Amino acid sequence: MRSRILASIATLAVSAGASSWLTIPVSGQGSGATAPPIVVTAFGGEEPAYQVPRTPWGDPDLQGVWSSDDMEGVPMSRQAQFGDRLYMTDQEFAERLEEVAQGVDQSENDATSTFRRDFARRAFRQTSQIIDPPDGRQPATLPGRDTMPRGTFGAGPLDWTTDFSLYERCITRGIAGSVFRVIYGNGNRIVQAPGMVALSYEMLPQTRVFYTDGRPHVSSDITQLMGDSRARWEGDVLVVETTNLTDRTAVGVNGGGPRHSTQMKITETFKRVANDVLQYQITFDDPLTYERPFTLSMPLTPLEGGQLLPYDCHEGNYAILQSLGGERAEDRMIEEDLVRGVIRPRRPISDGLGVGGQPTD
Repeated sequence: MRSRILASIATLAVSAGASSWLTIPVSGQGSGATAPPIVVTAFGGEEPAYQVPRTPWGDPDLQGVWSSDDMEGVPMSRQAQFGDRLYMTDQEFAERLEEVAQGVDQSENDATSTFRRDFARRAFRQTSQIIDPPDGRQPATLPGRDTMPRGTFGAGPLDWTTDFSLYERCITRGIAGSVFRVIYGNGNRIVQAPGMVALSYEMLPQTRVFYTDGRPHVSSDITQLMGDSRARWEGDVLVVETTNLTDRTAVGVNGGGPRHSTQMKITETFKRVANDVLQYQITFDDPLTYERPFTLSMPLTPLEGGQLLPYDCHEGNYAILQSLGGERAEDRMIEEDLVRGVIRPRRPISDGLGVGGQPTD
């Protein structure tokens, strides 16, 4: 079993070489900087000869159900040991191949778990999802920005529903958090029609519609949690620019991390580079939140099973009610302790772990 897995994964092992470049101009909100060219990381920096299929009306065909599952083990920010290297050496990649094969064996043969856990089936040479800046590190947050985790991921107190994260309230994980890999629910479905492309997310099911017919953005007076997106085709690449964002979402796993400002501009690019690989790249440009723009790139691969599963988040969900009830009980106990002359700190809400004991970063 493992030998077959290693053999199939190894077909992606191509040594780092020249990158494929596409200049993407950025205008409007953000700093006015230019998003870096698209980098096809799926094949170690080389882009194989591939003829992108076309829709009946002639657009590049990106349709399918794509997943970020294979980004398991590839951190958002690069570990210091790799320096400015975006790709692993042959030895490092061999170790990564073995790691993925072991994960496949363990996940497919675990008959005791009743919890759905999605896992990587293919390995890629990337040392980080961030490709720019060159050191692969997320730029620092500017002074004064809100960096505190929210809800049960943070230190509280929880006084009302607005103290919870948008993720915990089953509203949204934001644009970034909806694509970043987590332990399950990483499907992204793309469907196309003349003049538009629709992208649906599996977890907290939302659908974004990208119009490619040249229409302008809506008024800057209108802001939305997922912003206002406009798209265009540049050769085989779909370029999506999103503005009109609120200041209530963030760039992080499940929408965690410091909240960005309303000046955030997000530029996404989609390029099919193989029958089973869609290269996805995303640039964040917010001069009020980060020291500089930064870009992530990752290969998306077909979702196991080929369809998005239903994700009913809030039906019968009493988590917020119970969390608020627990906080009010803590309020009463603190007051009762004071009456007895006991002065104590408030019980911490979080021990640094998120839902299900998963680290929040």
